[in-house]
Amino acid sequence: MPKLKIGELPDDKPVKVTAELPAAVHRDLIAYAEVLTRQGGQLVDPTKLIGPMLARFMAADRGFSKLKREGHVPAAGEGQ
Repeated sequence: MPKLKIGELPDDKPVKVTAELPAAVHRDLIAYAEVLTRQGGQLVDPTKLIGPMLARFMAADRGFSKLKREGHVPAAGEGQ
């Protein structure tokens, strides 16, 4: 079985966010958590995957990374 891109989940202080997901995305999120559970032997809560998935997505976005490096994106905590 191929290794998934999301590995261990970081133990970080969470920020509560409420969001609506399309049903297909929710089903895939549950399936992804089930695969991770089988691979790692530990039960994975699908909702705990959303943060690392978003972080990986943003890190892989070259345009966003460039804007951050150039200072065009507010630092964490600014503008809230």
